Amino acid sequence: MDLQTTIYLFVGLSFALYIGIAVWARAGSTSEFYAAGGNVHPVMNGMATAADWMSAASFISMAGLIANMGYGGGLFLMGWTGGYVLLAMLLAPYLRKFGKFTVPQFIGDRFYSKSASTVAVVCLLIASLTYIIGQMTGVGVAFSRFLGVSSDVGIYVGMAIVFAYAVFGGMKGITYTQVAQYIVLIIAYTVPAVFISLQLTGNAIPQLGLGSGFSGTDMTLLAKLDSVVTDLGFGQYTTTTAGSTLNMFMYTLSLMIGTAGLPHVIMRFFTVPSVKDARSSAGWALVFIAILYTTAPAVAAMAKLNLHATVNTAVKAGGDLYAPDASIKNEDRPDWMKRWEKTGLLKFEDKNGDGRIQYYNDTSKNAAATAKATAAGWKGNELTVNPDIIVLANPEIALLPNWVIALVAAGGLAAALSTAAGLLMAISSAVSHDLVKNIFMPGISEKGELMAGKVSMAVAIVVAGYLGLNPPGFAAGTVALAFGIAASTLFPAIMMGIFSKKMNKEGAVAGMLAGLFITLFYVFAHKGIFFIKGTDFLPMIGGANSFFGITPEAFGAVGAMVNFLVAYLVDKVTKEPPAHIQAMVEAVRIPRGSSAVTGSH
Repeated sequence: MDLQTTIYLFVGLSFALYIGIAVWARAGSTSEFYAAGGNVHPVMNGMATAADWMSAASFISMAGLIANMGYGGGLFLMGWTGGYVLLAMLLAPYLRKFGKFTVPQFIGDRFYSKSASTVAVVCLLIASLTYIIGQMTGVGVAFSRFLGVSSDVGIYVGMAIVFAYAVFGGMKGITYTQVAQYIVLIIAYTVPAVFISLQLTGNAIPQLGLGSGFSGTDMTLLAKLDSVVTDLGFGQYTTTTAGSTLNMFMYTLSLMIGTAGLPHVIMRFFTVPSVKDARSSAGWALVFIAILYTTAPAVAAMAKLNLHATVNTAVKAGGDLYAPDASIKNEDRPDWMKRWEKTGLLKFEDKNGDGRIQYYNDTSKNAAATAKATAAGWKGNELTVNPDIIVLANPEIALLPNWVIALVAAGGLAAALSTAAGLLMAISSAVSHDLVKNIFMPGISEKGELMAGKVSMAVAIVVAGYLGLNPPGFAAGTVALAFGIAASTLFPAIMMGIFSKKMNKEGAVAGMLAGLFITLFYVFAHKGIFFIKGTDFLPMIGGANSFFGITPEAFGAVGAMVNFLVAYLVDKVTKEPPAHIQAMVEAVRIPRGSSAVTGSH
């Protein structure tokens, strides 16, 4: 069976599975639509949470980012994993004990204010819609490569699939679909990693293969990779960092608290029967997440080494990396490169006209490498590889069987669609439950609320598709920006709502608005959105990354600090919460009898 037919078969079967599950698990009540009836087993909820959380960014982009950034890319591993631990330990059990469907409802009830709930809805919508751009873009990329259609058509197909199982199934349908999607994506991620680890090191466990000996040499795989990239003029793989130490710390912190504040992940803990089950499902989710996250560094390193070995034959054979025949001829480039060139995510430009692909780095920091490259006729790096293709192209680069390539295609789509569904569920519940039910139409029937949820879900899918088709000009860092918005708005409000009896509604609202404003202002100013008298506003505040060298993607941590500070100052000059609110906060925090608590109080 040829590659394209195999891909159609694997992707088609996975889609049929998702839709079949949605029909079987369709929601018949608001409880099933918002919280899957609250009867999901902790292990299954752990799988669903893992699939919900491991988005296209985790499956498609993370290993590519690590491969591109080297050691510095580890901040994504630390930030996202650390954030999940923070969520599981400090937020999820208490929110489950509080017993509400959504984050805005918790904030509205805890801070005894519909205004607080409305502000939380606005923050949730901005963060979720920003995040979903990356998911829909990932769907488009995967479809454009593997199904031979344009990315626009891919997004339309993705919208239709999500519509089929999210609108009718609600959280119940999404939960069981995400269990299936987790199984698909984790198999798709680990199977190629095992194959490639065996090829390069003889060790079947990728996590161990990363530090094992490279086949045919007396060097470890990482040492071999360091040697190759430095010889070719790139920075040393195992020591390269992402900007300054401060920026790396703030970036990691922003990802951590942003992860802990993501509403679509928090909602998953309302689907289990009790607080004890919420804690258990959090632990299971961490186990399921760890399988992919501990494999990602190995995938990144092996893919980068294989890419260099494909372009420069001397990488594996040994010898002079700058010899005239070390680089492959353009006409000899493998089929996988030709396929990915059609997507525009891999580009070759023959700058010196010698018909060979010279993949060397243009850097003044490695004068010896630059001199060798120049002597070989080099006039600048001729190969551009988008980090997003590393995982998807990895089995093709390693010349693995067609069924493995098709499996990765199905896994990439599962990762993007599972998170897109979770985000859409968060958006839908915020609109139908927190706005329609709690503010605009308090007397609406359960049937009417269920219909409002389905309509708002359908509208959200259309909006998400539009944003995927027409991403805003500043969408390059949309995923990191989404984490930054969640970090600077929702996370501090939830933390203060759980752990501070004295925090009042005025402080919470002021903090969320301040965090949202300062984060968006910095990001937009950095991207040149603000103009005063025809001049880019950013130079007026010090230039790019002007706040101590902190990049916009890392600024969410600063926004969170501003949120906490403003909330504290406003709280000090306004009236403290009513006694019954303080008693409620105290009751939520007390762990006694947690195994028996169902969340209704």
